[in-house]
Amino acid sequence: MRYGIVGCGIIAEVHASEIAKLPEAELVAICDVNPDQAARFAAQYGAAAYSDLDEILARQDIEVVSICTPSGLHEEQVVRAARAGKHILVEKPMAIQMEGVERMIKACEKAGVLLATVFPRRMSPQAQYAKQLIASGALGKLSLCSAYVKIYRSQAYYDSAGWRGTWAMDGGGAMMNQGIHTVDMLQWLAGPVASIEGRARNVLRDIEVEDTVTSLLQYESGAMGVLEITTTAYKGKGQRLELYGEKGTLIIEEDDIVMLELDGAESKLPEFAPFAVIPDGHREQIRDLAYAVREGRAPVVPGTEGRHSLEIILGTYASSRLKQEIKLKEHFSLV
Repeated sequence: MRYGIVGCGIIAEVHASEIAKLPEAELVAICDVNPDQAARFAAQYGAAAYSDLDEILARQDIEVVSICTPSGLHEEQVVRAARAGKHILVEKPMAIQMEGVERMIKACEKAGVLLATVFPRRMSPQAQYAKQLIASGALGKLSLCSAYVKIYRSQAYYDSAGWRGTWAMDGGGAMMNQGIHTVDMLQWLAGPVASIEGRARNVLRDIEVEDTVTSLLQYESGAMGVLEITTTAYKGKGQRLELYGEKGTLIIEEDDIVMLELDGAESKLPEFAPFAVIPDGHREQIRDLAYAVREGRAPVVPGTEGRHSLEIILGTYASSRLKQEIKLKEHFSLV
């Protein structure tokens, strides 16, 4: 499967290096608005360099494009790639507004191409085990399902690129950019969220968007939960998911299951193969999309899955702005 990459930032290095490791994939072209950067990147991986998106999309030998540009550019680039007949792997968040996500999905459906979005934490053996465990009913009816993201980004990080920390290109801050993977994992494991009451603030950083978020969650199942996300946690401890049910407790730190307690059942964990979300999760999603194209099936994380975390994030922003509880189905049927 021949890939092209759009955007030469940090995450593009992950895509390129993992494509290079896969017998199922080959990187043939790179595109970036900075021609010098594109040329350096392409030379490193033995690919052709372009500075115009239309030029890379015109190549008939490219079947899949990885969109690795700033978030605010994803919508238009995905739509253009779909119209050019390319299958697409797009970095998180898919778009910065729900209207953008829907436009991307519809464009890909109309063009008959596959759209996948990058949530590499889902690919870990521990995440797959947790998903199957919960689906089997081992934890029983869930009661309290919460997530915490405590990481650190300095002011210098936000100042390092003009688009960081802006509504137009980042679409949000700690929750949209860093916390989205954990938000996705929480809703993927615990089920759909019905309503949110949240607060988002830029407490310490001089940025347009938030550096700290708290949200109260009400799940469709009746369970409740909390989200705490910040990029101001000096020497922060990363991510933690806590899921409590009538029959057991499951706690995940980073990507390791650190506690599994089940009522009346053996709770010894299986041996998991070594797995690093970056880059292993990206590699598995790149590989999966190649097979999905060949086999005529949906990718393991299709573009439709990009809706759910974005609803929670944008719902939190709306709740913070309006200072009221947001019922997601009602809110997003109106926007």
